[in-house]
Amino acid sequence: MPNIIKKNPWARDESSVLELYHIDTGRREVLAEFSEVIEAPNWSKDGGYLVYNCGGRLYRFDLASRKSAVIPTGSAQRCNNDHVLSPDGSAIAISHMTEADGLSRVYTMPISGGEPRLVTPEGPSYLHGWSPDGKTLIYCAQRAGEFDIYSIPAGGGQERRLTDAPGLNDGPEFDNTGEYIWFNSVRTGLMQAWRMRADGSGQTQMTFCQDRNTWFPHVSPNGQLVVMLAYRKGDLAPHEHLPGKEVELRLMDAAGGPVRTIAQLYGGQGTINVNSWSPDSRSFAFVSYRPR
Repeated sequence: MPNIIKKNPWARDESSVLELYHIDTGRREVLAEFSEVIEAPNWSKDGGYLVYNCGGRLYRFDLASRKSAVIPTGSAQRCNNDHVLSPDGSAIAISHMTEADGLSRVYTMPISGGEPRLVTPEGPSYLHGWSPDGKTLIYCAQRAGEFDIYSIPAGGGQERRLTDAPGLNDGPEFDNTGEYIWFNSVRTGLMQAWRMRADGSGQTQMTFCQDRNTWFPHVSPNGQLVVMLAYRKGDLAPHEHLPGKEVELRLMDAAGGPVRTIAQLYGGQGTINVNSWSPDSRSFAFVSYRPR
């Protein structure tokens, strides 16, 4: 979420629709509608609930009852849309904008709630991925004026810079093996999906769209598919991912190849910032919006 931080980034005149997309049928299923802005659903390890953020808080949405309940986050009351569950489902890493300077930093806490523990003392840092072995977090961070991708031990420690290409590098996420990290980068002009090894080597462009800016590639748990968000060229600057736009959800094989549009919607920021695949890789969750 490395756009300019607003004092209240959730103050948008929109309502929200929490949806599922079913891979086998191509069907969109509406789970619930909200009068306020919700963002960035994660799917739980056991498949029973989703986690989303709203107004700086985190919520658990039970898929059976279709009811929401707040997740206690202690002093972290300004959680943004960059949050990821641990591989075993017992914890969640969050990005919280601290009151002192308004900059996002990464924290971890039990999935049931609690007082978050700081992982990245320096900000801004926007979490996007947790390694399959549970040992490493990856995130987008601004350091010395440049937004790049960094890794850090999940328990805290020394961060490691993985990209150094000019311009924005964002949305890093491990694949199911932990061998590769998918991310998006503006280094070739338009925003495109890229892939690199976990140590930052072998950075390889994976999408080559000439009329779209591609954001947030999310790898399915079985490692076969990647879903991503796309803005039309000219609707915004390539480094921006704004709300209130006509956007597309697109799908490709994780091995590379053609990319196809599977859904069109009004959205953008908050729609699918973090991985939202179901554990069985048959569905993913996302948020569309309606202007009021």
